[in-house]
Amino acid sequence: MAEQHAPFVAMDAVLMPSMALPDDMPRIKGYDFNQGVDHHALLQSFHTTGFQASSVAHAIQEINKMMTHWRPSKEGCGSSPSHSGCTIFLGYTSNLISSGVRESIRYLAQHKMVDVIVTTAGGVEEDFIKCLAPTYLGEFSLSGKELRQRGINRIGNLLVPNDNYCKFEDWLMPILDQMVQEQKDEGTHWTPSKMIHRLGKEINNPESVYYWACKNDIPVFSPALTDGSIGDMIFFHSYKNPGLVLDIVDEIHRLNSKAVFAKRTGMIILGGGLVKHHIANANLMRNGADYAVFVNTGQEFDGSDSGARPDEAVSWGKIRMDAKPVKVTHSPAILFPV
Repeated sequence: MAEQHAPFVAMDAVLMPSMALPDDMPRIKGYDFNQGVDHHALLQSFHTTGFQASSVAHAIQEINKMMTHWRPSKEGCGSSPSHSGCTIFLGYTSNLISSGVRESIRYLAQHKMVDVIVTTAGGVEEDFIKCLAPTYLGEFSLSGKELRQRGINRIGNLLVPNDNYCKFEDWLMPILDQMVQEQKDEGTHWTPSKMIHRLGKEINNPESVYYWACKNDIPVFSPALTDGSIGDMIFFHSYKNPGLVLDIVDEIHRLNSKAVFAKRTGMIILGGGLVKHHIANANLMRNGADYAVFVNTGQEFDGSDSGARPDEAVSWGKIRMDAKPVKVTHSPAILFPV
């Protein structure tokens, strides 16, 4: 019987020869735990682990570059723009302050390791509320109807008793009264960042992110400060004692100026939405950030800014063309403390 041969078309398809790859291309290799547990070496091994581990290593590298050029800014909250070597913008969404990532962010503010913070209304109020009452760990699967009947609010698998917001109202209302009075008597020009600075002073609690931001003159911008419980309280207060004005035009002027007059800028953005775009758009005013790290789980297929890869920001001039930005598709709650 004649010897049978596999079809040539199949052989050619399966056994197609490769073109040589460059000799200096990294080779995939993970961490060898036989050498003991060395956390620094473990993180270093992420470079050659592949997938999102390699993106994490790239992100660490980018942040280290920011820190190499960075030095603490000596400017005050109302002073002229920063001229530090690299102005670091940190942005994060409210859920991260609701979670235990708050303590990592507080550490950065406490030790003056960032120059500018941008967050949402929830990212502001949840910090102060935690100084007044705790947030609890629950389950993602808890019934919304049953929780509502018990006066318990759910944020993912976190539980916040509605009483916490009542305590927040009791604390905030007298401060709003003072702000209105100072506006009338002294002509105080309030902006969201100035209000956050004031609240950080009033809370007087070292567990607070904004206590340290106030103490260390780190401006905190929240252009949509009314989009949360603070907005609810301002709404209620406007019936009792109307007249408070928060100027968002001055706010965007100050935020954008932080980027315009910086020698270099770095963006560390946890999550998406308002904080991501406000920081990126501020950096457009200087033809792009020098360094950028995005950490979120958003996808780009729906055209959202939240899920967009850094290269889309390059097309807008929000990140410089010669930069080496990175997006890590991962939960900031796991990654950022690491």
